[in-house]
Amino acid sequence: MKLKLLVLSLCSASALAFAAHAESITIATVNNGDMIRMQKLTDDFTAKNPGIELNWVTLEENVLRERVTTDIATKGGQYDVMTIGTYEVPIWAKQSWLLPLDNLGADYDAADIIPAIAGGLSVDGKLYAAPFYGESSFVMYRKDLMEKAGLTMPDAPTWEFIGEAARKMTDRANGINGVCLRGKAGWGENMAFLTAMSNSFGARWFDETWKPQFDQPEWKNTLDTYVKLMNDAGPAGASSNGFNENLALFQQGKCGMWIDAPVAASFVSNPKDSTVADKVGYALSPDNGLGKRGNWLWAWSLAIPAGTQKSEAAQKFVSWATSKAYLDLVASKEGWANVPPGTRTSLYNNPEYQAAAPFAKMTLDSINAADPTKPTVKPVPYVDVQFVAIPEFQGLGTTVGQLFSAALAGQMSVDDALKQAQDAATATMTEGGYIQ
Repeated sequence: MKLKLLVLSLCSASALAFAAHAESITIATVNNGDMIRMQKLTDDFTAKNPGIELNWVTLEENVLRERVTTDIATKGGQYDVMTIGTYEVPIWAKQSWLLPLDNLGADYDAADIIPAIAGGLSVDGKLYAAPFYGESSFVMYRKDLMEKAGLTMPDAPTWEFIGEAARKMTDRANGINGVCLRGKAGWGENMAFLTAMSNSFGARWFDETWKPQFDQPEWKNTLDTYVKLMNDAGPAGASSNGFNENLALFQQGKCGMWIDAPVAASFVSNPKDSTVADKVGYALSPDNGLGKRGNWLWAWSLAIPAGTQKSEAAQKFVSWATSKAYLDLVASKEGWANVPPGTRTSLYNNPEYQAAAPFAKMTLDSINAADPTKPTVKPVPYVDVQFVAIPEFQGLGTTVGQLFSAALAGQMSVDDALKQAQDAATATMTEGGYIQ
């Protein structure tokens, strides 16, 4: 009996010692499907790293951005790993808010990251965030509804064609909307779509002297086209719909077309989740014949705030979640079509992926077609495609997004929304010292 008690005591002491030694890291991430899948697969990470425990904070996109921005700016220290995007990385790195990712392991192969994606996550040649998935945007459409409308989707459609097709495919009596587009307010929600769309209409946020341009005809044409199209062919309540809401609508067979991130393609083409999985086609984002398409460039990425006390454990997790081995893990569990896209050159050279993912080539073509250094038809003093890479954009973009969402909802006219956007942008840029 004494021997048994001694063994139990030793086991308890060992367990307590391990618990005391185990390191816990907190990861803030967005509630998109690929990140939710990552959480389900983290037994693989903890098996390989038994001394590290993972705590998850999973949030809606707009809320995530607000929380992580507040935390890092105030040195709150709530998170050890943050899911952030191409907008935040260079700005925060220059503020010394992020740690460089220089300890991802000998087999990580950072050179394999697609150059267009890696460039947006690096400062002075150092990687400050590792891409979990990369994206541009393209058209996903119902081939059966397009055929029923008597039309053929070109590989590179115009906005005029999209408008015609959307209106012909709309069948409200049967719950089918010709097109689903982002309407939810947010600089990374509706304004990601509308800024990219505006580029193809010849619009720009600011001229070369940082003067706001919402009072110009190009923005009027952009917003008029968008609101009229959504009124004629979009779903009810579209001003509340972001990426996840439109994904659900498309999977339920309620959208003829959806222009959004290629990361959605694996979900709309998965018969486990999508009622139209065998009916989906893909095309490049539309243009207006001005030399720019309405596609963006983005990566949801994992970064480590400079204030963490657990940088070694955090880098181990970032390396695991963004590695080639993680893509292999997803493929083994879910199939090659469901691996996170847009990050690694080797994925697009993989015959198994090419065979399983009919959207692969269009995704890569869309990423490579986006040019952050020349995002607009006319010259601009800023870089990036669906946002303006200045610290003030986060607040200003959200304000403008709220105005444009209100115009979509019919709460104000397009003209009023543009006037208020012009006034807000002018005030922001004056206060920031960009204009006098």
